[in-house]
Amino acid sequence: MRIFDLIKNQEIYQAEMGDTVLKTVRAMVERNIGAVPVLHNGKLVGIFSERDLMKRVVAESRDSRSTCLAEVMTENPLTVNMNEELEGCMALMRLHSFRHLPVCHEGHLIGIVSLRDILLHDLSEKDDEVRMMRAYINCVPDA
Repeated sequence: MRIFDLIKNQEIYQAEMGDTVLKTVRAMVERNIGAVPVLHNGKLVGIFSERDLMKRVVAESRDSRSTCLAEVMTENPLTVNMNEELEGCMALMRLHSFRHLPVCHEGHLIGIVSLRDILLHDLSEKDDEVRMMRAYINCVPDA
């Protein structure tokens, strides 16, 4: 399965470099998301995640009301294109120890995929396989 199939109906919350940490974190909490792509003039320049919040804001005792994302975001995040296979995305996340991956097409952000998104999809597929196997087992006459 391609990553586009997983994110095609996704609404993306995106932030600007000058947004405050507090504004962004409130939006993250409201939407129950763990990372936000950060844009500047419509171009992806960073990502701000829960890990960035903990390492660069909380641990450094920064004021979330006056700290802007440009100061604490992860710059130039790795991205994947929309035709990437789910397995490739998982491998990239595992290799670099992150849980969110921006998806771009021709240089434009079209979504962000989380490890949770991929794992829930995988779990759903496995549930379908188990149901089919059970149906098959129950329908096969005894030999």
